[in-house]
Amino acid sequence: MASPNSRATFKDYIKRQLGYPVLEINVDDDQFDDRIDDALQYFSEYHYDGAIRTYLKHQVDSSWLTQFESDSTQNASTTGSHDYSGQTFGEQQNYLVMPESVLSVLRIFPFNDRNAMDMFDIRYQLRLNDLYDLQSTSILYYEQLQQHLNLLDMTLVGQVPIRFNKHQNRLYLDMDNARVTAGEHFLIECYRKIDPTTFTDVYNDIWLKKYATALVKKQWGQNLSKFEGISLPGGVTLNSTKILDEATQEIEKLEEESRNNYELPLDYMIG
Repeated sequence: MASPNSRATFKDYIKRQLGYPVLEINVDDDQFDDRIDDALQYFSEYHYDGAIRTYLKHQVDSSWLTQFESDSTQNASTTGSHDYSGQTFGEQQNYLVMPESVLSVLRIFPFNDRNAMDMFDIRYQLRLNDLYDLQSTSILYYEQLQQHLNLLDMTLVGQVPIRFNKHQNRLYLDMDNARVTAGEHFLIECYRKIDPTTFTDVYNDIWLKKYATALVKKQWGQNLSKFEGISLPGGVTLNSTKILDEATQEIEKLEEESRNNYELPLDYMIG
C-alpha cells in the first residue's frame, strides 16, 4: 500500500522500501515498533505538520481552588557538612495537570473583560500613543510594539505568568487564586501533537515515511554488524557497514531538512 493509513500498513510500507519480500529484513518487531515511535516523536516535536496550535478550555471547581492553596513538602537533603540541617520547604500546588499530548503552553488569556475599557483607561491611552507613529513597512518596529503591548497587559491587566514542562504535564499558574472563582474557565493556548491513531493521514506524510525507513534501516545495519565478515552460502559476505553508513547519512540529511524547512520558527525577543 503506497499510501499507508495505519501503523500496520506503515510498517509494511517500510519493509517494502528496504527490499522485502525479495530481501529479509533482520529487524525484530519490537525494534521495528521502537523506531516507528522514535520517528513519530521527532515528527511531532520538530515538524509543523506533527502538531497543531489549539485552545483548551478548563472549568475551575472548588476542589482545585482548595488544592491551589496547599503546599507540598520538600525536605532538604544535600551532601557536605552544614551548620544546621533538617530544613523543609513548601511548594505551592498551583498547577493544572495537562493532557500528555500537549507539547508547549503559550499563554492563558486574561480574565478581565476588555470590552469594558473606555478611552479614559490608561491602557487605551498608552496604546494610542504607541500606535500613533506605527510605520506599516517596519516589521521590526511592529514586533517591538507587540512585545510592549503584551508587557503592558501583564503589568496593568494582570496576565497570568505561567510555567510548563511537558515531562511534568503541569501548567503552573503564578497567581492569586482570589482572581478566579469556581465555575469560571481557563482558556489555554498551546501546541498539541497530532494523534496518528485518530488522524491516520499522518502515516502518509512523505517526510515521515522517509525518516522512519531510515531509522529502521539503521537498526537493520546495527543488527547485521554482529555478523560482519561472515561468509554465507554461495560466497556472499554481509556488508552491514554500508547499510549502517547509508542509513546514518539519510537520517542526518532528513533531520537537517526538517529543521530548515519544516520546523516552526522560534519567537524572538527584542529589548
